[in-house]
Amino acid sequence: MTTNADTTSAAANAGSAAGKAPRRRAPAGAAVLREDVTEAIRAAVFEELAAVGYARMSIEGIARRAGVGKTAVYRRWRSKLHLVLDLVSAIAVQGLPAPDTGSLEGDLRLLYEVTSRALRHPVAGQIIPDLQAEAARNPDIADAMQKALREGQQGVASGIVAAAAARGEVREGIDQELALDLMSGPLYWRAVVVRGPKLPKGYLASLARATAAALRAL
Repeated sequence: MTTNADTTSAAANAGSAAGKAPRRRAPAGAAVLREDVTEAIRAAVFEELAAVGYARMSIEGIARRAGVGKTAVYRRWRSKLHLVLDLVSAIAVQGLPAPDTGSLEGDLRLLYEVTSRALRHPVAGQIIPDLQAEAARNPDIADAMQKALREGQQGVASGIVAAAAARGEVREGIDQELALDLMSGPLYWRAVVVRGPKLPKGYLASLARATAAALRAL
């Protein structure tokens, strides 16, 4: 099945009436896939995962949510596994914004505010636990999840630590792995394990203050 969204117009091959050389035909395949259609499919995947979970998710359901035919999905991904792996892996590339407030505690507070909002989003609250459960059964998803969550956090954490070291707030050469655990662990514990609907008042400020003190002690 061919859709207008993924094909070039036949008029692109027509020559001009003035006798000019005919236009060259646009390349077929992935080169002509429309980005807006791809983004619509990616958004539909998030919605479908949140609604039914990975096990019940289908290409048909994704296509229906995106308003495209199944062929448009299969042109881009071979299966729902490849689709989800691509989506999860893209998270690692996007990462989190690197805070630059001028202080370690301020950087941590901003990081926690951004991360907390993302983790409390209803869609994320449904998708992350479901994919983690699926990761226990599927090593490909496990690898993609680890890459997305670890690399995204690690890049920001190392930047915060490096900036703090340059300001003299922490010593040079502190344990990067331990620093990452201290900085990233608490919010993911609450999001994935505790799964409380709301953080206690003042929690993020207290967490930033405690984490800054722990990093200074390393």
